[in-house]
Amino acid sequence: MMNSSLWRKISLLFLAILASTTLLSFNTVQPVYAQGLCNPDADVMIRAFCAVREAIEAKYKVDLTYVREWVWVQTDFGPGIDWGCIDNITPVEVRPIFQGWTFTITALNGRQYQARVAFNDLTAIAVCDKVTDVGLPTAPNTGGGQIAPGGAAVGSFELGGHANGLEAAAVTNAKAAGMTWIKKQLRYSVGDSTAGAQNIISDVKGKGFKVLIGIVGLPSQMGDFNAYVTQYAQFVGQVAALGPDAIEVWNEPNIDREWPTGTISGARYTQLLAAAFDAIKAVNRNIIVISGAPAPTGAEAAFPGAVVNDDNFMVQMRDAGAGTKMDCLGLHYNEGIVSPTQSSGDPRDNYPTRYYSSMFNRGASLFPGMPVCWTELGYLSGEGMGAAIPPLFAWAQNVTVAQQAQWLAEAATIAARSGRVRLMIVWNLNFTIWGSDPMGGYAIMRPNGTCPACTTLGTVMRK
Repeated sequence: MMNSSLWRKISLLFLAILASTTLLSFNTVQPVYAQGLCNPDADVMIRAFCAVREAIEAKYKVDLTYVREWVWVQTDFGPGIDWGCIDNITPVEVRPIFQGWTFTITALNGRQYQARVAFNDLTAIAVCDKVTDVGLPTAPNTGGGQIAPGGAAVGSFELGGHANGLEAAAVTNAKAAGMTWIKKQLRYSVGDSTAGAQNIISDVKGKGFKVLIGIVGLPSQMGDFNAYVTQYAQFVGQVAALGPDAIEVWNEPNIDREWPTGTISGARYTQLLAAAFDAIKAVNRNIIVISGAPAPTGAEAAFPGAVVNDDNFMVQMRDAGAGTKMDCLGLHYNEGIVSPTQSSGDPRDNYPTRYYSSMFNRGASLFPGMPVCWTELGYLSGEGMGAAIPPLFAWAQNVTVAQQAQWLAEAATIAARSGRVRLMIVWNLNFTIWGSDPMGGYAIMRPNGTCPACTTLGTVMRK
């Protein structure tokens, strides 16, 4: 009797021969060789896929060595990983695993299978009894890494860019990239009029974009905090009356560049957020209020009083009730040097802020159901800048402009298909500063006049 291992090898050979002929009867479907992906050194997402695939094979006695495609989506499992997945299970039997990935695998014969796996334990798997709609998935993995036309043109997701100015070239490039939003940041000083905000709003709307205005105060003016909160809220309420489409309340309030040293706290920030939210909504309930995105960091232990880690800061926000005082959770991601499809492989380390997926979960998991707004998402490349990348940013010295373009398009696709991201603001469109803070290296409009990311983003955003 032929053993199962030999039979599997023969099956692989037969399918390989079949896939290479012109007689394959799956029209344009290209089989994906799923088995070859699986090895101990693979990216965690690949290992997660392999784990759920093996569990599905065991439950349903099927061979998924070749599949049409497989897609995944980050999922909040509600009461637990088994709930809504395994039929006839009682609440007491549901395992208390609340976040992870849901994989949907389509076999060559068109049959679909679905399974769930925990983020932090790839042995914690639930093979579902039926396939359900778990929201729009991330881009299908068909073995290529291609940019899928229209891949991010789904749902209510929108794209924008943080602009330094809106000259004709910037407007043309932003529209070519599929951007419908422009972000501008306004530095508020006590006693200011709203003239600066009016100029921003008029300029951006006059060029045909929705406007997100980030309003950031001066830490030096926050000594009498309660009085300052009142003044700040009054100002943002006045700006709201001018008709912006969204307001981000502050910027990176977890670091002492933007908040007074020794007073950094998610709870303290929430006091400011709540007052601003109420002032804005009293004027116009349609304005999207975005919480000030914290700086991604793990430096709290090294710089006590000057930094609070972003995850700790957002826990403090949650516990202070911030979830009722925003329409969208602001997040930043700006230190990536690998594709957003990866969740391991960064040569520095595997700290969560290195990767798109773990950075997303760092905030999104704390506010289940809350839309996410990436108010700053970018990749630094020193290519073509004419001088060496600043030493503090040497971690990005090998990132190319082509990678920047590819990764931004991938990030937009993943964001759109997550079902959670409302808005992604590219950091940045057209800044030119190249110094200790190398903003120009993040710009998608490059010094030579080209904008490769405008092409890739335009491809995935095209309806």
